[in-house]
Amino acid sequence: MFKFIKTEIPDVIIIESERFTDSRGYFTECFRAPIFNSNGLPSHFEQDNYSKSRKGVIRGLHYQLNPMAQGKLINVIRGRAFDVAVDIRKGSPYFGKWVSVELSEENNKSIWMPAGFAHGVASLEDETTLHYKTTAIYSSEYERGIRWDDPRLNIRWPKFGKPILSDKDAKYPKLEDSEINFEYGANKQ
Repeated sequence: MFKFIKTEIPDVIIIESERFTDSRGYFTECFRAPIFNSNGLPSHFEQDNYSKSRKGVIRGLHYQLNPMAQGKLINVIRGRAFDVAVDIRKGSPYFGKWVSVELSEENNKSIWMPAGFAHGVASLEDETTLHYKTTAIYSSEYERGIRWDDPRLNIRWPKFGKPILSDKDAKYPKLEDSEINFEYGANKQ
């Protein structure tokens, strides 16, 4: 039913879920609390979100400071996306490192990133729609970000011409200049 795959940053998990297809279409479960909980992932979320983007849009790298830090469970319900988690936990052996996964309606994958990670996503097709569950509600007061193209991070974004960014995302600082209040091992959501 679910397969949980650790990434190069062990706290970030790729989840593959089984799809049942017939002449009517398909059915899949993307979350089941007891199974997620028994695999060390949260079973309680505070908010669900959708975002829809055209090809070439990059959103992020977004995060919220403590006490409103968010763990995120993300999947794509339409289109394809290049999804990135950047470790920003002080003291982490993975600080400043990132992992990515292509999420799509076709591959039926999700990604879990706990609090203490910055999240970015690039839309690889028009009408790409993300669904994500968060462990804390959105708070503009605690919202922060890191520049998507910070050379220290060296994220290998897909090539599709000049990215489409919001004004806010284009003005975020580099990691070294960002406000961060996460300590490795302190956030377990």
